[in-house]
Amino acid sequence: MQLNARWIYLVLLVIASAAPLLGIYPVFMMKALCFALFACAFNLLLGYVGLLSLGHAAFFGSAGYAFGHAVKAWSITPEFGLLLGTAVGAVLGLIIGGLAIRRSGIYFAMITLALSQLVYFGLLQSSFTGGEDGLQGIPRGRLFGMIDLQNDLVLFYVTLAVFCVGFGVIYRTIRSPFGQVLRAIRDNEPRMISLGYDVNRYKLIAFVISSALCGLAGALKTLVLGFETLTDVHWHLSGEVVLMTLLGGMGTVLGPVTGALTIVTLQNELADRAGSWVTVVMGVIFVACVLIFRRGIVGELSAGWKKLVTPAAHPADPVVADWTIVTPR
Repeated sequence: MQLNARWIYLVLLVIASAAPLLGIYPVFMMKALCFALFACAFNLLLGYVGLLSLGHAAFFGSAGYAFGHAVKAWSITPEFGLLLGTAVGAVLGLIIGGLAIRRSGIYFAMITLALSQLVYFGLLQSSFTGGEDGLQGIPRGRLFGMIDLQNDLVLFYVTLAVFCVGFGVIYRTIRSPFGQVLRAIRDNEPRMISLGYDVNRYKLIAFVISSALCGLAGALKTLVLGFETLTDVHWHLSGEVVLMTLLGGMGTVLGPVTGALTIVTLQNELADRAGSWVTVVMGVIFVACVLIFRRGIVGELSAGWKKLVTPAAHPADPVVADWTIVTPR
């Protein structure tokens, strides 16, 4: 199955690489890839640790502002701007995560929301952010001082490469022993505590990795669009990334990518036709997803495929996940 999964990823990469050649607008694809990376980073926390954060927009938007200010005011090259955005997301994640992981459930979610709103109002009052006008006219510059990013096609392949790096980090994390511990914490935290694991430490590391990749996605979006506004820090965006993850399939590798592509496509297509009703349409989709597709698009497809290719287990045969620690009763 691992070989098959790698072939699937390779085919998807080839399709994505050929998208601009098939007439798909490169800027639209780049925006979709940025949000796909954002959703994948959020899914690492929600889908594999079981922590619902309502403040991930703080990392996404703060990194975008850091990138935009550094490139515009300090004239640094794009690659250092992306690294700066990633670092800002990681540091902010360390601060917010260090405070939030002391609680769980709805209390954790409310703490992340409250702290992200503090970040929002802090950026609103800061002089370098441009207030409600945001940062405008952010130059794309030259990557490594050589590659001109003014060309949309060139920037698309740079964006695709950055997305693949971020996606690879997430994939390697969830497939590692560290990722198996995260799943065990998600499913049975008291047992992991009784076995001697420092649960809060694992949660904090996962939170920082997630926030750092969110920062990378936010900085990349600012590079692509050339501006940064308070919309990327607002709690509405934190709600959107939850919708992307649940729609595509929480706890799946490709689910957040599917959800992000779906939401960005709908927003792009409905912007001129539905106007302010876009939010209503998104709400209807969210309700339908929760009621009908409980496991999301990829989750339902994966479950259906397993039923077709996997023979039914005998009732007497126990089915235990490979990471589960079985103790005698």
